[in-house]
Amino acid sequence: MKTKIYFIESSTEFDFSDLDSPNIAGSEKTLINIALELSKNKDLIIKVFNLCNKETKLDNFFWLNIKNIDPLDMPDYLIGMSDANLLTKINCKKKFLWSHSVQPVEKFIRKKQLFSFIKNKPMMLLEGEYHYKTRSIFTSFYGKKVLPIATDDDFINTSVDIDFVPKKKAIFTTRSDRNLNFLLECWNEIKKKAPDAELYINPPYALSDDDKKKGIILRNKGSKKDLINDLLSSRLMLNPGHKGEVFCLAAEEARELCLPLVTMGHGSLYERVKHNETGYLAKNKDEFINYTIKLLNDDNIYLNLKKKLKLKRNSRSYTNVVIDLLNILHES
Repeated sequence: MKTKIYFIESSTEFDFSDLDSPNIAGSEKTLINIALELSKNKDLIIKVFNLCNKETKLDNFFWLNIKNIDPLDMPDYLIGMSDANLLTKINCKKKFLWSHSVQPVEKFIRKKQLFSFIKNKPMMLLEGEYHYKTRSIFTSFYGKKVLPIATDDDFINTSVDIDFVPKKKAIFTTRSDRNLNFLLECWNEIKKKAPDAELYINPPYALSDDDKKKGIILRNKGSKKDLINDLLSSRLMLNPGHKGEVFCLAAEEARELCLPLVTMGHGSLYERVKHNETGYLAKNKDEFINYTIKLLNDDNIYLNLKKKLKLKRNSRSYTNVVIDLLNILHES
């Protein structure tokens, strides 16, 4: 008898073929990666229900529209993505709610998830230590487990030239509302000590003429291959962190490609960086500025960190994520 593991989510229209698309966020990439990895186990039946227009029905892997749920089809495990209300759509004895955000009790109630949460009694799946600590006991009353995610295999399998020294290019690949303003303030000071440095940021963002004079450039947010090439041609990633960041896939992608990261450690960013091994954890604004200048201007410091990062490559993939998830499911 095959074990049935079903996922349900309703964020936006996408399916597993959109993994390389720049139009989906980290939570959607996570769902695609974990569903595909689980489907390699032929003792499992994996079904994903969401708002997709294109349905897929393979041997043991199904990606289906949420409207086509069969009320008589009962899985062994049901995992709802982000929204507790989705758990009422499928009958299942063992239900889980995978959270991708910091969600205060007030927001949980405002989103009208409390009644469904109490009715379905799901165990929470969280993505790290910070996420675990910030999840209220009232919204994780039925238990909570940490399940760190990983980068796509394309990042893991990409070749990295350990001796290559890129030009003085810093990159920020996170949303602009995640402390970009703080970063731009710091860049004003960084630019004085590294006048030939450039900072690439994600669109959408309205660059002023002054921003352009300071070497701030909007990167082309293209395919995954474009992102990998942008990271490989950068010298470091700058990401102050943000209280809403529960894992920060961008930081994990940088680490996998041996790109040092300078951060203030806000939110989960302190989990993504080992100080003086994979980057720098700054205690204040001045340290953030000075660590950045040091990495931009000193090739030896940069190469030393890059070599340390190379030793940590391939330390976690979706093979590991799936093993950990199956252990959580079986122990529940």
